[in-house]
Order: sequence, then structure tokens, then C-alpha cells
Amino acid sequence: MAGLLDLLNSPMGQQLISGVAGQTNQPEDKTANVLSMAMPLILGAMKKNVSTPEGAQGLMSALSSNHSGGILDNLGGLFSGGVDESVMNDGAGILGHVFGSKQPQVESALSAKSGLDSGSVAQILKIAAPIVMGFLGKQTAQSNVSDGTGMNALLGSMLGGQPQENQSLITSLLDADGDGSILDDVAGMVMGSNKKQGGLGGLLGGLFGK
Repeated sequence: MAGLLDLLNSPMGQQLISGVAGQTNQPEDKTANVLSMAMPLILGAMKKNVSTPEGAQGLMSALSSNHSGGILDNLGGLFSGGVDESVMNDGAGILGHVFGSKQPQVESALSAKSGLDSGSVAQILKIAAPIVMGFLGKQTAQSNVSDGTGMNALLGSMLGGQPQENQSLITSLLDADGDGSILDDVAGMVMGSNKKQGGLGGLLGGLFGK
């Protein structure tokens, strides 16, 4: 089962980092840092959404109709001459669905943690979202996932790839208050607030070797 660690550490991941950095005119190291936080964050929000039958069905329908993974087969073409506006619009739609009204808070939190301006972070997120969906689409097909239970398990495995202790820690941090508000917790942790000691950014940075 391939996880985000496998993707980001692969030659494809390096091509993704280089392409996104070129698109946003930002250094590759800072771009990699944002992606290492943003991509698990997007998957984590999706995992929260599929906890309901409606959310699971909506995600699976989107994967089967528009995000089978073809975008990953031509990353060179994706970044050649600039990312197409249709891809950016698709990313904006995905982010709006998974983050909702919390999206500006997520962008601000990632900006503060990475040192990039929020406008650049927003651009990186719009590119990352279709990539994450494409990766999820490929994994869904390869694993023959057909229901919400399977999708929830798949998302959990894709967020894994590190030692069990750290994987359990990420799972617990996704809703640190136990109040169901994953994005409040994530934003607080990425910001490294007093309420959420350590910070999701620091945790993921360690897991991704950044």
C-alpha cells in the first residue's frame, strides 16, 4: 500500500516539488515543506469527511468520474508552460469542499509555519489538491475499494508509512479536542499554539525528514 511518504520521497515526488516551486516562484525547500504539511492535511480532512455515508459516496463519485489518477502520469506536461487554469479551478473546488470556511485559516497557518506568503501557499494548495485526489484515485482502483469502510481504511493507510507510535500520534492529533472539529485542531497545531503543544508542522516535518 503506497502512502504519501512513498510519493513525496519518489522521483515523481521530486518532480512534483520542482514543478510546484517553478509555478509559484518559490524555493524548492520551502515548497517541499508546505507540501509535506498540506498533502497529509488534505487527506486528513478527506478522512474526516468520509466518516458519514454521504461524504464517502461523494468522494468515491468524484474519484470515479474525474480523478482516476491520470494527472500523475504526465506531471511534466502539467507543469510545462504553467499549470492549466482548469487544474487550478479543480483544486480550488476540492479545497472548498474538504476545508469549507476554514480554508483561509489553514492557508494562514501553513504560511506562518513555512515562512511563505499566504498567496503562494494558496497556489500550492490548489495544485496539491488534484495531485492528492489523483493519487487517491489510483490507490482506490488498485485496492478495489467500493464502500466507505474501505475508503476510510485506505485513507488511514495512506497517512501511514511511519512507525506505529507516530501514526497513532497523527491519528489522535487530527481531532485533539475530541469535538469533531479537525480543522480547528490542525490549524492550532500547525501554528504551534500554546493549546496544541509541538505543532502538526513539527510532527510532520520530523516524519518526512524535513
